[in-house]
Amino acid sequence: MRLKLKRRFKLLLAAGILPAAAFAWGDDAVSSFKQDIRPALEKYCFDCHDSGGKKAGVDLEQFDSMDSLWRDPKLWERVLVQLRERVMPPAKKPQPADEQRVKLASWVAATLDHPDESKLPRDPGRTVIHRLSRLEYNNTVHDLLGVEIRPADEFPPDGGGGGGFDNNAGTLFIPPILMEKLLSAADEIIRHAKPERLFVSLPKEGVDERTAARQSLADLARRAFRRPVEAREIDRLLGLYDATRQRGGSHEDGVKLAAKAILVSPYFLFRIEPDRDASGPFQLGDFELASRLSYFLWSSMPDEELFHIAGEGHLHEPQVLETQVRRMLADAKAHAFAENFATQWLRTKELKTIVSPAPDKFPQYTPALRDAFYAESVEFFDHLLKENRPILDCLDCDYTYANETLAKFYSLPEIKGDEMRRVSLSDHNRGGLLGMGGILSLTSYPRRTSPVLRGKWVMEEILGTPPPPPPPMVNTEKLGSEHPQDGLTFRQRLEQHRQDPKCAGCHARMDPLGFGLENFSAIGGWRTDVSGAPLDASGQMVTGEKFTGPAEMKRLLLDRKEEFTRNLTEKMLSYALGRGLESADWWPVRQIASRVAADGYHAQTLVIEIVRSFPFQYRRPGAPQTVASSTP
Repeated sequence: MRLKLKRRFKLLLAAGILPAAAFAWGDDAVSSFKQDIRPALEKYCFDCHDSGGKKAGVDLEQFDSMDSLWRDPKLWERVLVQLRERVMPPAKKPQPADEQRVKLASWVAATLDHPDESKLPRDPGRTVIHRLSRLEYNNTVHDLLGVEIRPADEFPPDGGGGGGFDNNAGTLFIPPILMEKLLSAADEIIRHAKPERLFVSLPKEGVDERTAARQSLADLARRAFRRPVEAREIDRLLGLYDATRQRGGSHEDGVKLAAKAILVSPYFLFRIEPDRDASGPFQLGDFELASRLSYFLWSSMPDEELFHIAGEGHLHEPQVLETQVRRMLADAKAHAFAENFATQWLRTKELKTIVSPAPDKFPQYTPALRDAFYAESVEFFDHLLKENRPILDCLDCDYTYANETLAKFYSLPEIKGDEMRRVSLSDHNRGGLLGMGGILSLTSYPRRTSPVLRGKWVMEEILGTPPPPPPPMVNTEKLGSEHPQDGLTFRQRLEQHRQDPKCAGCHARMDPLGFGLENFSAIGGWRTDVSGAPLDASGQMVTGEKFTGPAEMKRLLLDRKEEFTRNLTEKMLSYALGRGLESADWWPVRQIASRVAADGYHAQTLVIEIVRSFPFQYRRPGAPQTVASSTP
């Protein structure tokens, strides 16, 4: 009987499938919580996670009824993962019988899959006035005035906030040094602006200089402020023009001074969404929606087509919105989305900053190879979006993007030149994110691989189930090189390190994922041995599945595609909103992920569903937007 339960439990955990009759809904579910679930929590969980202890900040005692679960459904997703992977209760604590563990996991999963939507908070999240990031500023002034310079490269770096992205409104502060830079940048931009962009109206017969100035400034302000402008706003700008002319300045001087005022206006530097007198969350106007959409997909201002549709009041219509998303993703400007989102999600941005393999050990890691590693992840993700590929290609596929340098490193058929292009892969170990040299390099130490870092990366960035921080003073670098020492292989020394009960729980989840990638060196080259000793790239998941090597491990990850899809949805929604996700975002994330799965996991479906989602299209009323303070 015990063996049957174990097999059944492993099947449930691996597939995420629950028995159809696990619970009858309604009164029986409430009864089950009172009779079975709450007593089990008291017996196995409250010792650490009650209102008095709150270990790891988790208080399960507060959930005294089934309805109370909806106060924090995200926490219960974590509980479900802990139950499925047998991490909790810890090994040193009393354990529920397998049948009881199955019942707990089944109840949590069934409850999460069948929410009472009337109990869920309907809140689009807090609103902070969103300053343009450095990338957004550069792209916007390019599209606004045709400048080829990148003035924001001289601005202070943008910090990553909740969600880990540098477009997070809550961390886009306004320190005094930035104000100085913005003023200097405005002067430089005006000097380099294309005249057909700055002077859209020229003095001619029937149009005097002042009228031409008004028309030019009205057009520039409309595009810069990303909305229709009022006559009084144009009058204020024209006052600067008039003052310049009165001091003897030329027509061009007057327009340029007023244009500089536009470039330092809060309505240009910030994405401001006007408030409304409403009793609950309200839908954004079409111009605000156009800005959210363009800065999500292009990291820049809306184009004339978006302005036109917004002006007609049709952008919020579902079919119109879908058509625009697909158009925008096909545009070359969407490459900014692929680069800015993917390199921060995957952390390949670190290749250009902190990743530094030891030159004496890895002389082949040249600047050219590093740049190819960086470009591989960007072009791969850009291809997913433009070609509407399944997002599951991230886990496994038979192609990548490479140039001559990268093809040589991967031992692919010879190609020439620096241009990245799609290439087919015959080796099933290499396809997908986990076979990319850039990701394998950033999850290694300078002189050796790290199964721990790689396993942690998979848990965090692929599955969305990050392990807790390690105990204080833990340093796996002290394990030394990957060569045999004292008769023990590196893997054996690491397994010896894992015997510490404080470490075993997390390492049992992380290390197998890292061991499965051991055929890749610290810079992603393929290898079958270390110092002449055969490599052991086998692993066993905590749920019992065994594998050897990257290809077999990736097949197991594909079995967890729902976790991957929800994690990618969370990451992309956070990026799209420019803020960290909150508890109220839990249900929109699950809705989006479910619709993506139902549509074959296509990448454009994910983007479209995010754009259609409640938090993307709505905002809170009543509370004025706040600007992020100049200090964190």
